[in-house]
Amino acid sequence: MNNTKKWAGATVLITGVCGTVGRELLKQVVKEDVKQIIGLDNNESELFFVAEEYRSNSKVKVFLCDLRDKYKLSEMFRGVDIVIHAAALKHVIMCEEAPGDAVQTNIIGVQNIIEAASRNQVSRVLFTSSDKAVNPTNVMGTSKLMGERLMTAANAHKKYDTDPIFASTRFGNVLGSRGSVIPLFRKQIAAGGPVTITDSGMTRFIMTLESAVSLVLDSVFLAQGGEVFVTKMPVANIADLATVMIDELAEGYGFKGADIALEEIGSRPGEKLYEELMTDEEVRRTKEMEDFLIVFPAFKYVYNAVDYNEDGMKDLGGKPYNSAIIDKLTKPELRTYLLDSNLL
Repeated sequence: MNNTKKWAGATVLITGVCGTVGRELLKQVVKEDVKQIIGLDNNESELFFVAEEYRSNSKVKVFLCDLRDKYKLSEMFRGVDIVIHAAALKHVIMCEEAPGDAVQTNIIGVQNIIEAASRNQVSRVLFTSSDKAVNPTNVMGTSKLMGERLMTAANAHKKYDTDPIFASTRFGNVLGSRGSVIPLFRKQIAAGGPVTITDSGMTRFIMTLESAVSLVLDSVFLAQGGEVFVTKMPVANIADLATVMIDELAEGYGFKGADIALEEIGSRPGEKLYEELMTDEEVRRTKEMEDFLIVFPAFKYVYNAVDYNEDGMKDLGGKPYNSAIIDKLTKPELRTYLLDSNLL
């Protein structure tokens, strides 16, 4: 999708600019003909390095700012056209141990974003969500689901045509990002093993960071108000992923692949054996495009002002969308996928 003209002259604000997704968002948006990019984060040290990296680019400005500070957020949003909200507490166990902090950042922080955007007449706001928001089994997933609900509800409260368009995008595991299994498996292989997996039957949706962010940016302009965009992606068996990595990497670290053990350690509390990118209820109100599934609001009757244009979309046909029933990449396909994505 070519959105070059739509970015032209825009002031874009990215929250969580120091995170894996935030940095890639900055990397891709800076290539567009934007007027200015504002990056926000509360990580002082990493923000310094981002500032140094883009020191020679006069369009990029980064600021220390916390989502919990609604007054500073409102100041930062002045003159902004597009907001991509990527900041969040994302580690499942950390959120489980500090649920109050997850609420403050992932729920109240989202509401602060909504209020700041509405107060400053921002044009579009996109919230980056997670597969863990679907039938959540933990605090982090529940907080992300509430973030989605707040974004969708914000459209129902629009009073003027100049009020922002709010939407969310939901995707799965970004391979190679901090916290993904790729760096962990690589480290274990380099040490001679064992490579630990939680369950040999576990499956996950996978995608590369570049692909994930590119599709996020596309959904900024597809949004009409209140939707959740679900990025289509391939499925991998985690044991197959570990095996392919062992076969490809072991020799480079001075080991034989056959000598590196694969150890099954059992799934962690609250961890699913498969991933869902939408609920059975959502399937009924979902339309399909080439790269996306679009979940329309459940309470469409309160969105009378939104004339949803569904041209080029087709019904999903009641098919659920989870990694247990979608065809998995074979080991050769997975190997090619990883090599083509420069992940091996």
